[in-house]
Amino acid sequence: MNTNSFIFQTNVQGQYRTKWQAPSNIALVKYWGKHGEQLPANPSISFTLSQCFTTTEVSFSEREPGGVAFDFLFDQKKQPEFYPKIHQFMERITPYFPALKRHHLSISSHNSFPHSSGIASSASAMAALALCIVDFEKQFHSDLTEEAFLQKASFLARLGSGSAARSIAGPLTIWGYTEAFSQSNDHYAIAPSVDWHPIFLDYQDTVLIVDKGQKRVSSSLGHELMQDHPFATQRFEQAHKNLGEFKRVLIAGDLEYFIDLVESEALCLHAMMMTSKPRFVLMQPNTLSIIKKVEDFRLQTQLPLCFTLDAGANVHLLYPLQDRIPIIDFIQEDLVIHCQKGQYIEDQVGNGAKKILV
Repeated sequence: MNTNSFIFQTNVQGQYRTKWQAPSNIALVKYWGKHGEQLPANPSISFTLSQCFTTTEVSFSEREPGGVAFDFLFDQKKQPEFYPKIHQFMERITPYFPALKRHHLSISSHNSFPHSSGIASSASAMAALALCIVDFEKQFHSDLTEEAFLQKASFLARLGSGSAARSIAGPLTIWGYTEAFSQSNDHYAIAPSVDWHPIFLDYQDTVLIVDKGQKRVSSSLGHELMQDHPFATQRFEQAHKNLGEFKRVLIAGDLEYFIDLVESEALCLHAMMMTSKPRFVLMQPNTLSIIKKVEDFRLQTQLPLCFTLDAGANVHLLYPLQDRIPIIDFIQEDLVIHCQKGQYIEDQVGNGAKKILV
């Protein structure tokens, strides 16, 4: 793909302040493994969430030309541990947005959910920052269409965190080329115009916080370990096949097959971690206890509740809105005891990022 169309050539300089809210996402087909400049080794599809989000405000101010320059606050406090990742992101996107060399960025960010705990915090954070930067560009490029705006935001977000490409639009996004979606590509995510079955448009995601702490092994390192993984080829083939299956399931509303695919993908993701070299385990005993109880509950009640996992110990419980009351009762009565300090987040499928007035 020719990426020159994403280069903003206009020589701009000015003051601007903008604020964006970008959602987290939960992958149904998991992205695990990358190559090149943040390009996926396999395609993925995800639900965009609505209550798990990052809100980022950026003030752009003119300065003398030079390298990237920014300051950063997270929850109104300086967080030096985030600086290297932001600096790397800025350097990666500068070829596409040269105006960064002539502006200082004051960045303030906040999450509505725990950072680095397997709820795609890097995805929503980088997506929110990318949206602020493209919004600044839009002030000097008034003919930028909404489609082009979202594509460029996804393109830039990917350079900060791969799965951030899927945290721009909604309710379902696809990132990575797959024969199942003709417009799909590796450089940015798409939210295809498909008549998804209505049951999935307000699907519920209750996130059980098993561990709020930072992960022992980062997702970045996990992706790198797929390069020499003994089962990488089979895994990538499986992801392509499952994405095609998901397309059919999400259109037909086949909940039984949906559950089978979702849980298989979650367990396969963690199987890749446990069979990499070196191997690592991010699930915890409480994660496994929750999975067992969910399976038993589904068998006993015949309610379409299923689990999925991202790269962490926390558990996402997916289910239709129409079954919310009995499932929430089950969570409160049987699963909260496995959550850190009894914490869980009630979320549902959302429609993507939005601009916040400042």
